[in-house]
Amino acid sequence: MTADGPVGKVFPVKLGVSPQSARRNSLTPESRFWRSFKSEQISGHVSSITSIDFSPLPPHDFAFSSSATVSVYDSKLCSSKATITSFTDIAYSPSFRSDGRLLAAGSHSGVVQVFDPQTRVALRRMQAHTRPARVVRFPRLDKLHLFSAADDALLNYWDVACPDTPLLTIRAHKDYIRAGCPSPASSELFATGSYDHLVSLWDVRNSTSTPILSLNHNKPVEFVLFLPSGGLIASAGGNVVKIWDVISGGKLLHTMESHNKTVTSMCLAKIPGPDASEQHRLLTVSLDGYLKVFDFSSFKVTHSMRFPAPLLSIGYSPTCTTRVIGSSNGILFLGKRKQGKDSRMDVDEKLGAEKVKRVLRPSNYRYFHRGQSEKPSEGDVILKRPRKVKLAEHDKLLRKFRHKDALVSALSDHNPQNIVAVMEELVARKKLLKSVPNLDNNELGLLLGFLHRYSTIPRYANFLMGFARKVLVLRAKDISESNELQKHIRNLKRVVMEEIKIQTSLQEIQGIISPLLKIAGR
Repeated sequence: MTADGPVGKVFPVKLGVSPQSARRNSLTPESRFWRSFKSEQISGHVSSITSIDFSPLPPHDFAFSSSATVSVYDSKLCSSKATITSFTDIAYSPSFRSDGRLLAAGSHSGVVQVFDPQTRVALRRMQAHTRPARVVRFPRLDKLHLFSAADDALLNYWDVACPDTPLLTIRAHKDYIRAGCPSPASSELFATGSYDHLVSLWDVRNSTSTPILSLNHNKPVEFVLFLPSGGLIASAGGNVVKIWDVISGGKLLHTMESHNKTVTSMCLAKIPGPDASEQHRLLTVSLDGYLKVFDFSSFKVTHSMRFPAPLLSIGYSPTCTTRVIGSSNGILFLGKRKQGKDSRMDVDEKLGAEKVKRVLRPSNYRYFHRGQSEKPSEGDVILKRPRKVKLAEHDKLLRKFRHKDALVSALSDHNPQNIVAVMEELVARKKLLKSVPNLDNNELGLLLGFLHRYSTIPRYANFLMGFARKVLVLRAKDISESNELQKHIRNLKRVVMEEIKIQTSLQEIQGIISPLLKIAGR
């Protein structure tokens, strides 16, 4: 034993820098910002937390729905302020008015109620849906009206003062409406998303049932959100988030596929930028348990976090200090950002991430790593760090979800084992046939060249022959227009015909030999 730790476990660590400091130094400023949130779990809810909404005005309380209740929490003290239990069945979609003085929510029976969050008294009760009302939202700039949408495919526009009948009822979709968001630019505009794969933009001044804009997400839409300017819309459905430009008539700007399962909720967040400016981010959560931070100005995922449960809802406070995530097992993941002199990010910025000398106690991380910078003496066993596995280019592209590029990279290496392995991985991800239409003629030539060389080899034939038929169907037009691609098809046809002749000859030989073997066996 040495004075600083046990002999025989000496690790090659840079002198003067602890492993914890080294990790902090490698983080980007944005990653340090998101890691500065201190997380805690609030459990005890009997059902999943389906929706979260923050009050737009101080003290920025937040409300969330779980089972037949809507709970209101103090975002600073992280304690319950009120629990609204006047629902006869499951509650959905709590929404604060722009002044924070009213709270509306829907229910499984289709009833929409408006409450005073302080007294928990139901001020209005609106019955205009025959199916679960899963979307309830106040307009951003209007205190007098309310939007609601439900599984009966109806969109209703209400006057809160006269709740007997809606001012406008629109049969907005052909399937369940599970998403909706008011425009930040106009009180009369509202976007809806449905399981009929469509995102529609409505103007309540137009009494017809025709949307002013309709976008095809190609998957059942789970969430719709206007971005801050009101000119862009984000839609989530399946494991895909799409960004649309409303002003240009619904042009698709970007598709994000960083989640592995269905994206269930989104919200906007602000983070401090350079020169004391603020930057906006799009936060998405999914059933895969991941929170993704997306910079929609550069179309990049800037941070990712994993949680131990499928995630259904997310909210972010206007003060940038509280992040709330709801899960399917009733746990609320509450993140509070440290502020002031005790903030780790502030300490890193002031001291330039230099090592601060502290008295080592058993509660300190470095206490259990002391002695690692000691030089080994004679007889010590040195445990070296394992070498980092060097990934092939196609493996790196698969990790980045660049499926077509991964297939092209594998084809360029001309290693049949790697190519078939990449194809099987894309089949598991359900992306192989989606990658084929995106190949240009040169890349398609690589693929057809591989198929005609290896599709008749017994090891790969079962998989590649079926895939070759689907490639010919998907790219028949391109093949008919290119002499080079037709040459590959002729080669493929030739080797298949040769293989058929060989198999036919083998069957004939087998037919001749089988009777002789039976006679010899007697």
